[in-house]
Amino acid sequence: FSSQTSSHSRLLLCTWEQDFAPEDLSLPNGTPVDTSSPASSSSLLNRLQLDDDLDGETRDLFVTVDDPKKHICTMETYITYRVTTKTTRAEFDLPEYSIRRRYQDFDWLRNKLEESQPTHLIPPLPEKFVMKGVVDRFSEEFVETRRKALDKFLKRIADHPVLSFNEHFNVFLTAKDLNAYKKQGMALLSKMGESVKYVTGSYKLRSRPLEFAAVGDYLDTFVLKLGTIDRIAQRIIKEELEYLVELREYGPVYSTWGGLEVELAEPLEGVSACIGNCCTALEELSDDMTEDFLPVLREYILYSESMKNVLKKRDQVQAEYEAKLEAVALKKEERPKMPADVEKCQDRVECFNADLKADMERWQNNKRQDFRQLLMGMADKNIQYYEKCLTAWESIIPLLQDKPETK
Repeated sequence: FSSQTSSHSRLLLCTWEQDFAPEDLSLPNGTPVDTSSPASSSSLLNRLQLDDDLDGETRDLFVTVDDPKKHICTMETYITYRVTTKTTRAEFDLPEYSIRRRYQDFDWLRNKLEESQPTHLIPPLPEKFVMKGVVDRFSEEFVETRRKALDKFLKRIADHPVLSFNEHFNVFLTAKDLNAYKKQGMALLSKMGESVKYVTGSYKLRSRPLEFAAVGDYLDTFVLKLGTIDRIAQRIIKEELEYLVELREYGPVYSTWGGLEVELAEPLEGVSACIGNCCTALEELSDDMTEDFLPVLREYILYSESMKNVLKKRDQVQAEYEAKLEAVALKKEERPKMPADVEKCQDRVECFNADLKADMERWQNNKRQDFRQLLMGMADKNIQYYEKCLTAWESIIPLLQDKPETK
């Protein structure tokens, strides 16, 4: 089984290298690809990540989330994160900011972006609530997973050509206290946000344009596939952890046995140590799956739901436009030109279409890059796991081989 899985992982690596390495055997950033078999797949992953920051010189806004801290108050306990901003943009008074934000502040930002930029795809936040008794939301592992998700959330906004200039985003990155801004409520909504917000559900769309219908069908299938992978991956992790419990009980048995067999003590101790090394390798593999693999799947499931919501908003605006056109057509008197409100509604539809297409293309590009790194990382971690197990078992072979009897 181990050799089959290892071969499968290596095959996966080769397949992805063929798909993403150009014919001249170089990566997209021009780095030549070494076709020889490396001692470890880590070198492949490192070379793949060299082109992550190719556009770094052209960017003028950098945001990071780090340093989580636990706060215990009389009424509640919560975690805050340090948000550091470095920028050369003129709309910022200072070149660098460092403030602390809690989860509900990130949630406030996302709601404001949805209200003021209804035609754009807003990146998702990690789920606020966890199942009681299943995950400790103050555990080091959970806090770190959330920190990574919040960091990615802000980076996606900072890299967006429209959202990064939003006034609410500026406030979030620079204001020492958000409470004053939170109390302003609807005052900062843009005109486009108000127009879309007050579109009622009384308008019925005739039919979604083919290109957007295809997007909707794709998202339905995409979410279904990711959900299936997520469920199976969780079962695999659960089975690995159960297997890990058995291994931890299994190894010491050999050590105990070695205490009773003087002549076999050394090889039995070797087997016990070998199993212990395999336990460590399996634990690392399970942690990587939990901390790196599953969060990406869940983020893109949430991302797809966000895209579906934007599609629904687009449909509402188009339905309103179609209803206005029908109302004009029913009036018998001739009009020299289209009424102003109909033209405005048409502009909103065209704006929605253009913004949604641009964001969909950006989302697809991010998705390809994220899943390429995700699968390369998964292949890399599996190969490392089996290499560690192989090394552990090979190390005890000399102890198990027959030795010539001494006279």
